[in-house]
Amino acid sequence: MEIYLENLNRYFVFRCKGESQQRRRVATTTSTVLLKHELFVDMTCEGCSSAVSRVLNKLGGVGFGLDLPNEKVCVNSEHSVDLLLETLGKTGQAASYLGPK
Repeated sequence: MEIYLENLNRYFVFRCKGESQQRRRVATTTSTVLLKHELFVDMTCEGCSSAVSRVLNKLGGVGFGLDLPNEKVCVNSEHSVDLLLETLGKTGQAASYLGPK
């Protein structure tokens, strides 16, 4: 008996010689590594921090914490630093990368 596997949209097709095709859903896990980044964002008031929260929530796949007095944002994300900076730039505030946390 020969078995062939094809990945079709998270389904695996099992084909056995001489038998009809059978489809089975196989649990596939995709592990994503969330990196922790620390960024400076020129936040001077609650309105600024609300704007930062809004754009990061729209980005999706992001966990974050805001430190308004120190003007820092700690982000857990699978997104690149460039994308995070671009997204934070949409607030109109200056943003820069401080490093990994």
